[in-house]
Amino acid sequence: MAKAKFERNKPHCNIGTIGHVDHGKTSLTA
Repeated sequence: MAKAKFERNKPHCNIGTIGHVDHGKTSLTA
């Protein structure tokens, strides 16, 4: 959920945010 929020919050920075969030979120989600 946080990932989606970041994407909408920073669409132009989603690429960087996704990489950062994805790294930690993936571990937590998985």
